[in-house]
Amino acid sequence: MPHAFNQIEWCLNKAKKEIEECKKSGKRLKHRGLLKGKPDIEEAKKHLAKAEHDMEGITVFKRDGFSDWSISAGFYCIYHCFLAIAAKLGYESGNQTCTIALMRYLKEDKKINLDDKFIELLEYEDMDSIIGMREDYTYGVQISVENEAKINKLKNVCKELIDVTKEIIFK
Repeated sequence: MPHAFNQIEWCLNKAKKEIEECKKSGKRLKHRGLLKGKPDIEEAKKHLAKAEHDMEGITVFKRDGFSDWSISAGFYCIYHCFLAIAAKLGYESGNQTCTIALMRYLKEDKKINLDDKFIELLEYEDMDSIIGMREDYTYGVQISVENEAKINKLKNVCKELIDVTKEIIFK
């Protein structure tokens, strides 16, 4: 069995257990896993709109002297594209690791056509991954991104992924 499938099973079980615990204790239903339900194109459209909003944030933050926040906006653009795809296919995620595993699983299972480069942006914590850059600029002390090419590359990747996401959710 592929590793992604095992991760998905763990995420589905985690959400189910946490929802049951919330019900027992009378708390608001929430989870940090993955739920499988009905495809929800309206929710997918909302995540896509949020991704487009975040992509615009990359430019606005850079223009207004907050280029360090451009990196976070790019991260969330990519993440909301993944949530849009998940919603289109009937999943609700409450956990970034589960969302990334879901994209890997859906790709391996041939349910989506998504280039590995997009998944790897959030999957690996190295200098070239968006997750690594986001952590450096969010938790570090840098207040600007000196290498403008990083921001331009990020924006181009976001544009490309938004287009791919549109193909997936509107087909």
